[in-house]
Amino acid sequence: MLAVRLPAEMESRLSTLAQETGKTKTFYIREAIAHYLEDLEDLYTADQRYRDLQAGKSRRISLEEMEKELELDA
Repeated sequence: MLAVRLPAEMESRLSTLAQETGKTKTFYIREAIAHYLEDLEDLYTADQRYRDLQAGKSRRISLEEMEKELELDA
């Protein structure tokens, strides 16, 4: 269980959206958090890949090399 306090304006907007769409406030909060988490996870993954590249733990390859490696070249 998690309790979240929202600013009055945000609570009002959320309530209006829920009433107008017939969905619950909880539904929209879950959706928002799920999307935000996906974005954060992508950001942290990209940051780690960049750090790995900078540290020499991974290498950059061209599109042509990747296509060849995956046997996608025509």
